Formats: sequence, structure tokens, C-alpha cells
Amino acid sequence: MRVLLIGDIVGKTGRRMIGQHLRAMRKQLEIDLVVANGENAAGGNGLTHDVLDELLSQGVDVLTSGNHIFDKKEIFDFIEDVPQVLRPLNLPPGTPGRGYVVVSPGGTPIAVVSLSGRAFMPFHYDDPFRSIDDLLASLQSHVAAVIVDFHAETTSEKAALAWYLDGRVAVLVGTHTHVQTADERILPRGTAFLTDLGMTGPRDSVLGVRTEQVIAKLRQQMPVRFDTAHGAGQFGALRVDIDVHSGLSTAIERIFIREEG
Repeated sequence: MRVLLIGDIVGKTGRRMIGQHLRAMRKQLEIDLVVANGENAAGGNGLTHDVLDELLSQGVDVLTSGNHIFDKKEIFDFIEDVPQVLRPLNLPPGTPGRGYVVVSPGGTPIAVVSLSGRAFMPFHYDDPFRSIDDLLASLQSHVAAVIVDFHAETTSEKAALAWYLDGRVAVLVGTHTHVQTADERILPRGTAFLTDLGMTGPRDSVLGVRTEQVIAKLRQQMPVRFDTAHGAGQFGALRVDIDVHSGLSTAIERIFIREEG
């Protein structure tokens, strides 16, 4: 099975890059399943139903998220009814939505998990190590493979969880920092790992935000409204081949497309 994992989609530019590249990429690379982080897809913060429909129609199968998933209040109107949209698994019990979904591309059950780190994150998340342990115990042999999007700030937390889960999940990729790392590898026991997928959004920006606004914020140390940048885009992703018999990864390829102009 071949999976494509796409880094944080940011605003209109990120959605445009999905629209321009994903269908052709699915066909060319023979992709069976597309997982994308969509928590910044609507105006740079949150997710709306219109944006959800747009991304699903363009070939995204599952949308993971992180600390911005509830930024658009409209999400509460549909998150319980759309299993393809995930919020972090390790939010407190009773939080709307779900932290994982089982999908079956080609009839093979695959679990996709959205998980958040705790270091320097704005919410009080439950322990991600314990949360994923509990989920894996409940899934047992009901799925052929498990894919984890770990939305976390620090590289150390992402790497630690990847090593902790090596041999127990097929893939662990990091999101949240919006900067693609160059450390893709398959760990010794078969788990594919990349510290961060990077951003699918406006190229000439500071993590997707207009550069002058971030500079003003950092120089003046005063509140500044952040707007999503526009213009040329970039597309950050990772292709992973999974052996559905072992539930582990066999090949990995980092993908980065950057528009000129």
C-alpha cells in the first residue's frame, strides 16, 4: 500500500497547491491513501465545511489536525458527523470529535491517528505516549497498519515518540512547525519517520503568515493581527510504502514542490 502524507495546509494558497498537484500525484505515484493536516486550511486557522468539501473533492482522504482545529466555531456543527476529520486523540474525554479513524483503501483496514505533543503547546493535552499505547491495545489485530500524525513543537518529542513506537506503527510523521525536515528514514524495526512534513501553503511567508506582520510583532512586542500570506506556493509531503502483511514500512520518499515567481 502506498500512502501520501501532506504537511499543514495553510489558507487559500495551500488549497490551491492541493488542487493543482494532488490528483496528478495520486495517479503518477499510484497512491492508495492521502492523509493531510488541515487545521490551518481555512484562512490560516481552523477548518470550515466548505473547505473540508473542497479538500475531499481534490483527493484528500483523511484530515488530521492539532491545536487550531477548533479555531473556527463552525467545526462544532460537523466534526461529530465527519469521520474523516480528526482532532488530537489525547484531548480530554468528552472533547467533540474523534482522534482516529479506520479507513479501508482497497479493502485493507488502516488506522489514521491524530496526536498532539505537550512540550510548548498551548493546551493541557494528556500524555501522548499513554494515549497511543491505549489505542494500539484496543485496535490489536483489527487493522493492518497504523499511521500517526504527531502534531508537536519540539524535534526531541517527535523523535522520542517515533523510537518508542518503532515496530508498532507503520508511520509516524511530525507536523506543526511548518518547516520540512530532511531526516526521513525507516527506523530499525520498520516505522517510517520524518520529524516534520513541512507546510503546504504560501512560499514567501513566515510559516504561512505575511512577513511584515511577523517582523512587526517580533520587533515591537505588541499585539499584531496575523493574516495568511498569498502568492507563490509550496507543497510538502512524504510518500511511504507499507507492507500490509507486517504493518510496517518498506520505502520512503520526501516530496517538496516550490513554485517560482
